[in-house]
This record gives sequence, structure tokens and C-alpha cells, in this order.
Amino acid sequence: MATRTQRVRWRSIPALLAVLVKTNSAPLAADYALLIARIGLTWIFIYYGAGKLFGSFNGPGLHGTAIYFSRVAHLHPGGLFAVLGGLIEFGGAIALALGAFSRLAGLALFGDMVMAMITVTWATGINSSHPPPGYQLNLALSILALVVAILGSGRFSLDALLERRIGIWPNRNPVDRNTTARTSHGD
Repeated sequence: MATRTQRVRWRSIPALLAVLVKTNSAPLAADYALLIARIGLTWIFIYYGAGKLFGSFNGPGLHGTAIYFSRVAHLHPGGLFAVLGGLIEFGGAIALALGAFSRLAGLALFGDMVMAMITVTWATGINSSHPPPGYQLNLALSILALVVAILGSGRFSLDALLERRIGIWPNRNPVDRNTTARTSHGD
């Protein structure tokens, strides 16, 4: 009896291990992951974008950001880059929250974070104990924004609603989300 129980345990361990290390995710799980990524990016970039544009959340506002960009980041004219950075961050966050043009917003936010790394935080290393901070936050945010830019916003978005409404992929099989209409190109 003890050997039978022991055999059952050994058989269940590989099954448990298979569940724990399973790498193929279901499309629904991927859509939930994209939704969580979009919410996280939205939260962070609304905070920083509103601080740059409006001075919200104890942010420097446009004037303070323009001075910082021209003096510390060496971006001239500072006012132009302050408006551009604030619009990319705040507008990109709104777009990600709604799931509207998320690939474009993710790409813009990726570029914004790469620019921040190049101009400000790269010189201090990945983790800095003194101002300016290291580039670890910029790196994490840029990679997460790039994931959204590559994968899109998922089914819980205005992009997906727009795709369904106007029928961008009319011959697409609703079961397989990765199938495109190959016959409509005259092949």
C-alpha cells in the first residue's frame, strides 16, 4: 500500500510541475495580462505627465520641467521638450487606459523612456543612491510599454471594439485570433 501511494505521488509531481512551468498562455490570459500592464502604465504615466503639464501631484509644471530639461537633460528648447514629454506621457496614458491606438501609445512611451535614459539617468547607472535616480524605472517602463506596442491592447480595449465594429479582418476565424485573411489579397 505504501508503494502505491508513493507511485501516485511521483506521478503527480510531474503533473504539478507541468502546471507550474507551462509557458503557452491562453489568449484570454494574455488579454488579462495586457490589461494589467496597461493599467500599471496608465497609473504611472498619468502621474508623471500631469506633473509635467499641469504641476499636479507636486510636479514641476511646464515651466519647471522646461528648466529641468534645458539644464539637466540638455534638451533645447526646454519648453518644446517639456510640452512634448508631458503630452507623450499624459496622452499616452489616456490612450492606454482606453485601449485606443495602444500600439502607437506604447511605442511613444517606449521612446520617451529611452530618451530619459539617454539624457538623464544613464550616467548614474542602474541604481543610484543620489539624484538623479538610476535608470531601473525607465528600463522597466520602457520594456512594459514595448510589450504593449508589440502585442497591442488585447480584447478589453477600444481598439478591439473598433476592430470588431468596422471589420478590419472580415475573413478572420473568431476562434483563432492570429489568423488573417490571406485569400483577400489575390494570392
